[in-house]
Amino acid sequence: MIDMPKPYPEEFRRDVVAVARKREAPLEQIAKDFGISETCLKNWLRKADIEDGTRPGLTRDESDELREARKRIRLLEQEAEVMRRAVAYLSRDVNPK
Repeated sequence: MIDMPKPYPEEFRRDVVAVARKREAPLEQIAKDFGISETCLKNWLRKADIEDGTRPGLTRDESDELREARKRIRLLEQEAEVMRRAVAYLSRDVNPK
């Protein structure tokens, strides 16, 4: 089993992003100073830009809402299929061929 790294606390992420946005040092150095990878820092900056509305993309709330909507759609599709099968089963006795 692969050990997944523990997510960093949200407050830590916000602090790192705030420091990186000041542009007082290269991203590589900021990432090293905080003990994260430069790729991780770039991802956090991208997500922060989306959340702030300065970059196109789905915010966390929109993403959560979309995920929930998709779950609900799957459930409704399953319920509709059960109903179709029930109607087909019950109607076979009404209209014998």
